[in-house]
Amino acid sequence: MSKVRVFLEMIKFEHTLFALPFAYLGAFLASNGFPTLEKFIWITLAMVGARTAAMSLNRLIDRYIDARNARTSERAIPSGKLNKKEVYLYTVLSFLLLGVSAYQLNWLSFKLMPIAVFFLVLYSYTKRFTWMCHLVMGISLGLAPAGAWIGVTGHWALPPILLGLGVMFWSAGFDIVYACQDVDFDRKEGLFSIPAVFGITRGLEVSIGFHVIAPLLFITMGIVAGLHWLYFTGVAIAIILLFRQHQIVSASDLSQVGVAFFNMNGYLSVLLFICGVLDIVLLK
Repeated sequence: MSKVRVFLEMIKFEHTLFALPFAYLGAFLASNGFPTLEKFIWITLAMVGARTAAMSLNRLIDRYIDARNARTSERAIPSGKLNKKEVYLYTVLSFLLLGVSAYQLNWLSFKLMPIAVFFLVLYSYTKRFTWMCHLVMGISLGLAPAGAWIGVTGHWALPPILLGLGVMFWSAGFDIVYACQDVDFDRKEGLFSIPAVFGITRGLEVSIGFHVIAPLLFITMGIVAGLHWLYFTGVAIAIILLFRQHQIVSASDLSQVGVAFFNMNGYLSVLLFICGVLDIVLLK
């Protein structure tokens, strides 16, 4: 059990809150109400498998970088709490869970799964050669609602694409904020991020820009999907949370990055999911 606790801490399992509510929202949109219990379970397992595999692989790939960074040196692998073989095993099992879940959903989900795996793996390498790493991370999370929609319906549609793009810009924006903590280390190690390449001030400006685009995409999705005032109330709350996030983080004061990164973005995804589902169930 101690190993399990260490592993869950290593992959920040609680951060599943960022993508899982949007996957569920995609499933509810696709079903125009409640998805079947079977679909709901397999979507959940697919999401758990995808995120666990991605985070485990990220910790493996970055283990030497993490060991040299004072902020991350106590993570499970650099500190010796978990060894490489254990984490490789968790990674393989997680990808297998993703594959089985996608197969159980439908054939299109299974056929498209390699695209998701590609971005999940690519993200861990991108900061070594491009400052666009934040957008690759955003794509990885943005695939969640589209994947859930396909898992329910077996075909593409515009609403989950718009929702996925909104998630992409939203998550890329908060990833930029998070990267501000490691600017000095990244520059020393030759790693790429928008704050490291362009400076913290410019990085936060780009993050604000992304967080303007994201709600516009959420609004557009709601219009295309025929949603009502409950969903748009959720978007309004999301805008307030994004605004507040950028109020408490500045180039001269990064002390609230943790609050902005996890608390506010966690609230945003859950509240938008709740408002969206209530709108679909009660008003459509």
